[in-house]
Amino acid sequence: MAKQNRLYTRTGDEGYTRLLGKKQVPKHDLRPEAYGTVDEASSFLGLARAEPGINIRTKETIQQTQRDLWILMGELAATPEVKLPQRLEADRITWLEGEIDWLGAETPPLTEFVLPGDTKLGALLDVARTVVRRAERCVTRLSHEDHLENPEILRYLNRLSSLLFAMARYEEHLAGKEITLAKDIK
Repeated sequence: MAKQNRLYTRTGDEGYTRLLGKKQVPKHDLRPEAYGTVDEASSFLGLARAEPGINIRTKETIQQTQRDLWILMGELAATPEVKLPQRLEADRITWLEGEIDWLGAETPPLTEFVLPGDTKLGALLDVARTVVRRAERCVTRLSHEDHLENPEILRYLNRLSSLLFAMARYEEHLAGKEITLAKDIK
């Protein structure tokens, strides 16, 4: 019979976690807060990706984004002496911008604030966007305290929230839903 890997370590029972490297920090430290929030965003993206009827390009874009977030989480969890096999590079921000531009050309222009919730998929993408914004705030704190080695991480999260907004509007457009504007609610 094959040996089964344990899915628990018991090392966090006292409220500490180990970063990639030897350093141990409290679970409420900025680094676990940041990579945990990115992980939450990726999980919401997984919910969106699993939604029936999702456009294939949207699905593939989400999957690639989740792979980028995996690399990004590794960087946030690593201490400076750890040499990771991959880093988030500037070309990933260029890729996000290209996707945003494409989506913007495929959807009607917006002139007002939008209320999330016109489709389930759009709402899931909007939830993921708000979690990415929270992750961005966590990473900003790391950056301002000089604990962020790669500035591309912050740029990536900033563009990703824009991509998710555009993607939600695109999916609603494909579903034939009229977008609910904040000013239309009485």
